[in-house]
Amino acid sequence: MAGLLPRLPGGVLSHVEVYGIRHHGPGSARALRGALEEFKPDAVLIEGPPEADPIVALAGDAGMVPPVALLAYSPAPGPASGDGGRKAAFWPFAEFSPEWQAIRYGLGAGVPVRFCDLPAANQLVPSADGEAPDGEEPDGEGPGGEEPAAEGIRLDPLGWLAKAAGYDDAERWWDDVVEHRGGGPSPFPAIAEAMTELRAQLAEDAPAGHRLREEQREAHMRRTLRRTLKEGHDRVAVVCGAWHVPALRAKVPAAHDDRTLRGLPKTKVAMTWVPWTHGRLAGHSGYGAGVRSPGWYHHLFTARDRPIERWLTAAARVLREEDLHVSSAHVIEAVRLAEALAALRGRPLAGLEEVTEATRAVLCEGADLPVELIQRRMVVGERLGAVPDRTPMVPLQRDLQAEQRRLRLKPSALGKEHDLDLRKPTDLERSRLLHRLRLLDVDWGVPADTGRSKGTFRETWTLVWRPEFDVELIEASAWGTTVRGATAARAEALAEQATALADLTSVAERCLLADLGEALPTVMRALADRAAVDTDVAHLMAAMPALVRALRYGDVRGTSTGPLRTVVDGLVVRVCVGLPPALTGLDDDAARKFLAHVDAVHGALSLLADDGHLERWRRALEGLLARPDALHGLIEGRLTRLLLDAGRLDDVPDRMARAVSAGAAPDRAAAWVEGFLSGGALLLLHDAALLRLVDAWIAGLPAGSFTDVLPLLRRTFGAYSSAERRAIGEQLRRRPGSPEAAPDRPEEEMDETRAAPAAATTLQILGWPTP
Repeated sequence: MAGLLPRLPGGVLSHVEVYGIRHHGPGSARALRGALEEFKPDAVLIEGPPEADPIVALAGDAGMVPPVALLAYSPAPGPASGDGGRKAAFWPFAEFSPEWQAIRYGLGAGVPVRFCDLPAANQLVPSADGEAPDGEEPDGEGPGGEEPAAEGIRLDPLGWLAKAAGYDDAERWWDDVVEHRGGGPSPFPAIAEAMTELRAQLAEDAPAGHRLREEQREAHMRRTLRRTLKEGHDRVAVVCGAWHVPALRAKVPAAHDDRTLRGLPKTKVAMTWVPWTHGRLAGHSGYGAGVRSPGWYHHLFTARDRPIERWLTAAARVLREEDLHVSSAHVIEAVRLAEALAALRGRPLAGLEEVTEATRAVLCEGADLPVELIQRRMVVGERLGAVPDRTPMVPLQRDLQAEQRRLRLKPSALGKEHDLDLRKPTDLERSRLLHRLRLLDVDWGVPADTGRSKGTFRETWTLVWRPEFDVELIEASAWGTTVRGATAARAEALAEQATALADLTSVAERCLLADLGEALPTVMRALADRAAVDTDVAHLMAAMPALVRALRYGDVRGTSTGPLRTVVDGLVVRVCVGLPPALTGLDDDAARKFLAHVDAVHGALSLLADDGHLERWRRALEGLLARPDALHGLIEGRLTRLLLDAGRLDDVPDRMARAVSAGAAPDRAAAWVEGFLSGGALLLLHDAALLRLVDAWIAGLPAGSFTDVLPLLRRTFGAYSSAERRAIGEQLRRRPGSPEAAPDRPEEEMDETRAAPAAATTLQILGWPTP
């Protein structure tokens, strides 16, 4: 595929081959590798950012294991700058990516390997129409959705070729004509011819912004090619997306390209290699050049002999690991079915569709869940690549890698659960590291129950490594060079920026979880200052649970919590003093909000187990109940229940009788019952007197009042489990005086008088005539 053929000094004609490939296509990769071995170039140019030229040699290191990606990023400014415009872009490579095979060929053959696309310094600058880069390599030569406009042709040229060939699935067409080829002539001349025709159809119809960016990219590719030829290379291979082939083969004057590239804005960028995952190569991840089945493509590239048999054997192994019975006979029959389906459909080799159908019918016996497991584990896969230790990194990344090795926490793209026992030194250090990373917004580990173990010695974390964490670490390096140092600086900044007391208490809790003793004094000073001037009791109550949890965490982890205890002591006193005026004269919404605060503070003080604070709190609640007329029914009922559970009230049946008496408004009575019973159903199950009171009150409500309070009652009893509601019903059925409890009443006999209203309502709901 000869392109530009300038004459070198001495009259020697240079020879240039331009190979138009599909990004991440194993057929393209295999064909390209064979073409390069036949052509034997003395220089290889690859579509990609030229800033990566100094680190391209790392691709030949034994420690570089794809999938990996080139990462270009704007160096992070200082934390005080407040710059939210930092950008990054990735250029991913899998083992089956043609570009990766071209890199490995060039390094193995000892010839220069260079990237020829528009520099990342220009690409990371927002385009003329104001759009910023999307964070990943933007080319879209892979199959995708159907686009009726000319821009759709540019974004998915191979998809349009598939449509012209009569295929409704572009990836299936590509598999048939390229991926499943058993040999034969090179596909690159035909691809170049097809791209030439498609570009002729595009003409000038593409949006101006996209057309300008493409012209700039292709101008830079031609400029790099000319420079390479002037250096004396006479056999140059150019590897680029299929769409760009006609532009690189065209005879465009150098002056034209110089005018196109003159004055382009640029920014400062740095470049490195980072691990990538197969999941992020998939099209559903949002990657523009993504493929549907990276795991399947990896298998096609690496298993060159008997790929169907090997795939179905691996699928059987996955199912056996889940204790599903799959025999060798199952595998044999599945292979036969896949090959028969391919023959019926005229395909050169059974594709992913045929293999999946055979898997579902034979290995999974028609069940969909095992097929979804194979889809997740194998078709997409979660292979995580690796980069060598000498890869350029910011100090924060290197410190994290050292901590991961020390604590034996290996990053994985597949979610793995870790149960940590905080009494063990290694597990305690692991917990601290994960909490520190969360303070840096690197959520490598996600704790169960939002990390609130309520003072126990165990934590459960789910660890999943994602490629974007490297970008977040680079950005977080503005805070420090070590994980601990950066986290401490970030915690202090969060404390200074916090506008609410609850935010400060959250930062204090996280500092204790992460063992950041150096940041805690700054956080505690800010917390004490804010708590001293905050007069809103709701704010103080909202801050209390987090502080108490932090105290308990400190006890479990051996962390000093003296300053925190002082703040908690002051808050308890202020909450108890300010509670009476705060709970007076509340409407329904405010009462429900304060009910949550009361429960949270009560639970926190119970967890703290400080007798003095508990006694002060209970006396404050008793003082409130001494003047019930000023309280909302919901609050009065809940305070009654809390003091009953604490053994401080002996007249609860009388209080309930007064609350639900005939003289009480039905809505207030219902709110009182809701507040009283919101702690659970056990009280009604074990206190027959209270159950009789509630039952008598509900049974005695007039029809109109019952309709008014029914939503409140449904909200109360709906919170109980079905077993609890059933047990309450059994208690009422067996209580003395109940018609159902009469010894001479047959079990199957029905009281038609009592059933008539329920039957009439049911018929009305169903739309049937009521007798």
